[in-house]
Amino acid sequence: MKRLSLLRHAKSSWGDPGQRDFDRPLNARGREAAPVMGAYMAKNDLVPDLVLCSTAARTRETLALLLPRLRAEPLVEFRDDFYLADPGTMMAAIPQAEPSIAHILIIAHNPGLEMLAMRLCDPERSDIAALARIAEKYPTAALASFAGPDAWADFGKGAGELDLFVTPKEIARGP
Repeated sequence: MKRLSLLRHAKSSWGDPGQRDFDRPLNARGREAAPVMGAYMAKNDLVPDLVLCSTAARTRETLALLLPRLRAEPLVEFRDDFYLADPGTMMAAIPQAEPSIAHILIIAHNPGLEMLAMRLCDPERSDIAALARIAEKYPTAALASFAGPDAWADFGKGAGELDLFVTPKEIARGP
């Protein structure tokens, strides 16, 4: 069984109104949230083999703060086409993964990431409460994770079983 996880970049800064959106870095809250998510992923055996990451500054910085907490070195592929991508663009990259890859993490942006999560989800096999929370809001640094078919080529619309949706705030609150 393959696993696909979707991480929205951590909270970014709007401190420089003249800065291009692509170049916006994380703010203080984002720099705190990204390592929290990395530690959570490591603790819960959600360490990816491959990371597909948008090339925007805020996604790259999220990844840089996440990686040391994973205590692993996944393959990383930076994707220009993932910057503000629609769900179809991201979904098209999934079947290109090598068969030996068991877990892919996509780090990207909304609204495309939220739309991708909704598209991948099989509502009959998924955590309905988690699905409802995604439909309501996909906050910055939130992580959705799906169990799926045995081949990446089969990981398409409705093929994923959403079994996790977690935010940094929920992790900070604890069980």
